[in-house]
Order: sequence, then structure tokens, then C-alpha cells
Amino acid sequence: MKEQMTVSVSMEQVCREFGITRQAHYQQLKQEEQQQAKHETVLELVRQIRRKHPRMGGRKVLFKIRPMLAAEGLTIGRDRFFSLLQGKNMLVEPKKAYRRTTQAGLWRAPNLLPGLAISQPNQVWVCDITYLELQAGKFAYLFLLMDLFSRCILGWQVTASLAAEGALECLAMAFRGLAGSHPGLIHHSDHGVQYTSHVYRDTLIANQARPSMGAVGNCYDNIFAERLIGILKDEYLLDVPFVEYAQVRPAVGQAVHLYNTDRPHLSLQMATPTQVFYGHQDNVPALIIPQKEAVVTADS
Repeated sequence: MKEQMTVSVSMEQVCREFGITRQAHYQQLKQEEQQQAKHETVLELVRQIRRKHPRMGGRKVLFKIRPMLAAEGLTIGRDRFFSLLQGKNMLVEPKKAYRRTTQAGLWRAPNLLPGLAISQPNQVWVCDITYLELQAGKFAYLFLLMDLFSRCILGWQVTASLAAEGALECLAMAFRGLAGSHPGLIHHSDHGVQYTSHVYRDTLIANQARPSMGAVGNCYDNIFAERLIGILKDEYLLDVPFVEYAQVRPAVGQAVHLYNTDRPHLSLQMATPTQVFYGHQDNVPALIIPQKEAVVTADS
């Protein structure tokens, strides 16, 4: 009883010293505990998202966890969220650019994109190739084809070489998923020998697709495909060397699935590519390609 009285008197003295009541002091402690509990909930939700999307940016993560927070009766502002992540060293740092894999072919096609308003799926497809590093200095190669309006990956192929067969298999996957015919579909690429080969060009013509190419050596003319490669490598760790070739295809398949179905895109009003491609999100603005062939920023 004496000890309790001593503590009680001591607390009264402390509260008097700081000009607050005991009730206010305990309320402040309770608020701090609640704030700490909320922060722990936020951080755990971030960790859950990052298990699937290891390097997803903060704005997209916040968008994905807000419904879960609301279900718990919790909210958090953007600035406080980023401050919390920064304090826990959980912000994503930008990565350096990647080396190119393009060897230019002799055939050329005009660039059909400048001045174009892209307002629906299957209006423009873009494609590119990148390397995936294996241990012992070896490489696998990833061929990608994306619908530009929805940012949906329609075709992909992993190969052990840069032969044109990889590009053809990627293109064939995209055409297999095409519902109906789309005359006038624009297929945009760089001048890589895979895309300038006779068999590739014949496949485009047979499917009523018009070839389009950027200027030789200008990566900005195919920046959307370049951006896609950056996202897959940065956010889904495809830039980490694989132990063996057999690991590559399952890893790419999982990354493509998550990118298409679970990753919100700023340019798509935070919808996923499949939602936009299949018409489940109808408020996506048209993508306007500048008339002059200038640098275009792209948030895929």
C-alpha cells in the first residue's frame, strides 16, 4: 500500500511538472499504443504484398492495402505511410538501366505511333527482348509482347538463344488469345533481326497486323516495352541470377501472372492490365503518342 501511494504521488508530481492531468497522461499512452499497433498492422500488410510483388512501389502498395485497412477500421495518409516505410528501410530504390540485346536487321518499317491516340485493347502491340542472367556467365532470353492500351502481357517465351523462333512463339501465343479479327492492329518493335525476319513479317501479314518500328538506336521509340522489362526485373527480381535454366520459365510465368492480374497501374486508374484488357475497367484515358518522336514517360 505504501509502495502504491509512493508511485501515485510520484505520478502526480510528474503530471503537475508537465502541466497535464493523470487522465490526459494515460490517454496519451493509450493513443501511442494504438498508433504503434496500427503501424505494425500497416507494415505486416506491406510485407504480405511484397511477398508476391517484392519491389512494388509505395503508391501501388498503399492502394492495395487501403481496403484491408478499412476492413480493420484503420486509415493512413500517403505522407505518413511513406515516412513509416522510410523509417523501416522499406522504400524501393530505383535500379540502373539494363543492357540492350538488339542486333539491327536490314529491313525497315515506318513508325506508325507518333500522333496516335490509343484508346482500346488490340489497337497497338509492342514487343521486345531481354536477357536473364544465369550463374557461370550464361544467359536465358525473354521475349515479351504487350497490348499497349491495357499494358497486358499477351505473349512471352523463354529461350536459350536469341534466334527468331523465340519471337515467333511469343507472337503465336498472343494471336492464339486474340478473340476475332482485328484488321489494322499495329505491331511495334525495334529493328532486331528477330522482328525483321521474313517469317516474322509473313506471320504479321497473315494476321492482318501492320508492322511499325522506331528509329535505329533510339530506345525511346520502344519505351513502353522497355519499361515493361524494367518492371519485371525490378519488381519481380528477374534481374537476380538464376542457378539453372530450368528455374527461369516458372519464375517468369509467375511474374507475368502477378503483373497481369494483381499489380495496379497508375496509368490505368489503379486497375490491373487484365481488368482493362477484358473491359472490366472503363475509365482509362486514351494514351496519346506525341506527334514528334520525343521522349515519352511511361508508367506501366
